[in-house]
Amino acid sequence: MELDIKNNPAAHRFETTVDGSTAVVEYRLKGNVITVLHTKVPKELEGQGIAAALTKQVLTYIADEKLELVPLCPYMAAYLQKHPEYQTLVKK
Repeated sequence: MELDIKNNPAAHRFETTVDGSTAVVEYRLKGNVITVLHTKVPKELEGQGIAAALTKQVLTYIADEKLELVPLCPYMAAYLQKHPEYQTLVKK
């Protein structure tokens, strides 16, 4: 499935809409530190890899913008454990 994932800085989230339902990754940006707060995928969209696609897009954005990541979101933290290649983005 091809997702149209967009950063919506005004709402402090990355988002994608599928079949009228919107999945989001909410964040807070302060200076060069981005804190990922929560990943929300509506029930009707669960199990389609949408959270993973959103998370990968967020991590790509963080790397491209040379930001430091604080992963407060449990989903983001779990994703990082499974994908150690992104550990360099985590703020020390």
